[in-house]
Amino acid sequence: MFRGVLKKMLTTNSSPIRYFLSFENDFIEINQCIGRQVNITKIGEQCLSCGSKKLIFRQGFCKSCFFESPHIGDWIIRPELSTAHLGIQDRDLEYEKKIQLQPHIVYLSLSSHVKVGVTRKEQLITRWIDQGAQNGISILEVPNRFLAGKAEIELKKVFSDKTNWRKMLQNEFEPVDWKYTREKAIQNLSHDFKPYVVSEINLTEIKFPIDNFPKKVISLNLTKQISYKGILSGIKGQYLIFKDDTVFNVRGNEGTEVMISVG
Repeated sequence: MFRGVLKKMLTTNSSPIRYFLSFENDFIEINQCIGRQVNITKIGEQCLSCGSKKLIFRQGFCKSCFFESPHIGDWIIRPELSTAHLGIQDRDLEYEKKIQLQPHIVYLSLSSHVKVGVTRKEQLITRWIDQGAQNGISILEVPNRFLAGKAEIELKKVFSDKTNWRKMLQNEFEPVDWKYTREKAIQNLSHDFKPYVVSEINLTEIKFPIDNFPKKVISLNLTKQISYKGILSGIKGQYLIFKDDTVFNVRGNEGTEVMISVG
């Protein structure tokens, strides 16, 4: 029996990807649970920032931390709002400098269809794993988050920035000519970004540990159904996939305190 507060699963870039649930005093290697019955029961909520037992407002944070913590500023979702390169604070300038003022990658990845995104260079593969991408390529490497956000805005005119999570889980995706797609992206970037173009196509392939893809996606909501048990058949992105087509978004339930047993 395992007890702890859910945070996004940790991953190891292997073939297939290895997944871990980390709790305060224990961890579970989720790959070892595939083919076995997993019981999940909600027993409470705990803010990932302040540690209080308050109700989770969004993304694992209580309401006050959601609007005050530097870990959840608007610039995280909208990188073009970054201001650390100007020495301007949003919530905590030292933290924002640490995250924003480092190399960032503007990428294209394939989960359900080609999407554009931004992430820190050191987080690139982790980012693709978390979104359930089959593969991906880097388009630009820029020195800070603000420039990555501005480039993303230009590429969103021709590429989506959203994933169809249901199709991703069902392994439904469009075939991609990556050479053509890369050229299309570069052509739609303004001249200012051309010096940052990654010179070669380096296609990264990702394999997830899945025995069966769901035919009809049924989302598990622990607020409405506090207990669930089922046979785990795979893991993709940050989702647990069960044999009865139930899927559980671990990241979407961050801050939920649970009891988990594996039969």
